[in-house]
Amino acid sequence: MFKIKFLLKYALSISVLLTTSCEDLLEVDDPMGQIADDAVFENPTTANAAITSLYAHLRDNAPLVGNSGGLGVLMGLYSDELDYYSTPGSSLEMFFNHQVMPSNDIVKSTWDNAYSLIYKANLAIEKIDKSQSLSTDLKKQLTGEALFIRALTHFYLLQLFGAIPYIESTDYLINQDVIRTQSEEVYGLLVNDLVRAKQMLSIEYPDQERTRANRFAATSLLARIYLYKGDWINAELQASEVIEFSSYYNLETDLDKEFLKESSSAILQLKPLSDGENTKEGGYFLFEQGPPLNVSLNPLFMASFEQEDLRRSHWVKEITDGTTTWFAPFKYKSLENSGTTLEYSVLFRLAELYLIRAEARANSGNLQASADDLNIIRNRAGLADIQNITTSELTTALINERKHELFTEHGHRWFDLKRLGIATDILAPIKPNWRSTDVLFPIPESELLANPNLAPQNPGY
Repeated sequence: MFKIKFLLKYALSISVLLTTSCEDLLEVDDPMGQIADDAVFENPTTANAAITSLYAHLRDNAPLVGNSGGLGVLMGLYSDELDYYSTPGSSLEMFFNHQVMPSNDIVKSTWDNAYSLIYKANLAIEKIDKSQSLSTDLKKQLTGEALFIRALTHFYLLQLFGAIPYIESTDYLINQDVIRTQSEEVYGLLVNDLVRAKQMLSIEYPDQERTRANRFAATSLLARIYLYKGDWINAELQASEVIEFSSYYNLETDLDKEFLKESSSAILQLKPLSDGENTKEGGYFLFEQGPPLNVSLNPLFMASFEQEDLRRSHWVKEITDGTTTWFAPFKYKSLENSGTTLEYSVLFRLAELYLIRAEARANSGNLQASADDLNIIRNRAGLADIQNITTSELTTALINERKHELFTEHGHRWFDLKRLGIATDILAPIKPNWRSTDVLFPIPESELLANPNLAPQNPGY
């Protein structure tokens, strides 16, 4: 249970003993207790471990966990990507049927886990600032990572709930009766955090892998935020920064390598806890025989692929019982653990930056440059160039490329339907319970009871 009103209890959680192993820190039940200890941020090893625990929270909890609690599943069901096959009447099925209520436990866990992580990031920022022993460079790196995680988490809350509290402090007196910040102001705060993070983060990754934020992870999130804001110039500039850094990032020409841990297109990944573990996405989405245990890609969604699209054959697995055919998302190909970890969950990858830049250029009137970016993604998928295209045709092509490139990845499809104002057009014909107010989740009823300043409830609930 995590209510913003009761943040103080976390500030009082102090660990008696802290080991110096990053892996050990990831395994403790309450890494927050470790972060709360001032001594943690007087030692480079334990300070790094504390920041690493924030990524563990991202990996293991809503909204970005790869299983049923994460946005890849939730928003896939909520939109037009996935069909539901699991337990009838479950909280998860309510997303598929558009019957989500303020009492829904998944809505509550999404809110609680997000604000828990934000609080931990804020606590880390405050402790790092007070540290007397860490070097200036390390303090900048760790603070930049915490700012990035704070912004990333607020970003997803904004997309799901609309106006939200933007929490920048661990001060109980400030947070106990917090109010919701309107969307435009939240976007401004997100940009502020990420500009600061970019200034602090190095081009180099803190570790040898791409599992902690560097400058380009912050740049990628900035590009996405500017796109969502309709700031086409800055969206293009930020996306280009990443695309042009070809010594680090290149599109994988082999689609089967796109989600491997060594992928050259990966900008930020989440590493499983132990060697030999693979992704929660693979464990949840894949099945060997029908009917599926959990979910399957919607047949109408599958029919929208062009026949020659290699993403259909490489990123989707067909399973049939001779009568019915189901479609498993197959971006992550490891259903079970292996001797060596093969795949990491991807939060940001280069293809999204090309799509961001293409959309920004199209909206700036630079149709040919937009088509050029789009064709890079299409050619990689085995598709022909789009040529001599009108603005309307280019807009449709952009929506379709995002649909087929980013499906089941942390809610991209749903957020596109929402921000482009086409959710009702797409979902009303296939979701009998769809209402236009479904573009936002309800504020959890327990939060409104604990803090009436969060009222009013979102429309429709």
